[in-house]
Amino acid sequence: MNTWWAILLGSLAVYSWKLLGFLIPERALSHPRVSRIASLMTVALLAALVGVQTFAGKSGIVLDARVPAVVLAALLAWRKVPFIVIVVLAAGLAALLRFLGWMA
Repeated sequence: MNTWWAILLGSLAVYSWKLLGFLIPERALSHPRVSRIASLMTVALLAALVGVQTFAGKSGIVLDARVPAVVLAALLAWRKVPFIVIVVLAAGLAALLRFLGWMA
C-alpha cells in the first residue's frame, strides 16, 4: 500500500467518526459524566502530546534544551503571562541553550 492509499483510508476513517458523532442523541451528550470525561480527555491528550514532544527521542527519553523551555513555559503559564510571551520566551531559552551548546 502506498502513502496515498494510507492517507485516503485515514481520511475516510476520521470523516466516518465525525459523521457517526451526528448519530449520537443529544441527551447522551448532555449527560454530566460525558461532559466531564470529554473535558478531562482534552487535558490528558494535550499533556501526553507535550510529554512526547518534550522527552521523546529516537532511542528513548532525551533530556535536551526542550526540557528547560517547557519548564519555563509552565511557570509562565502558571503566572498567567500572555500566551505569545510564553512562546517567545520559551523558544528563546531553547535557542539560547542550543546556541551555547548546552544539552543540544
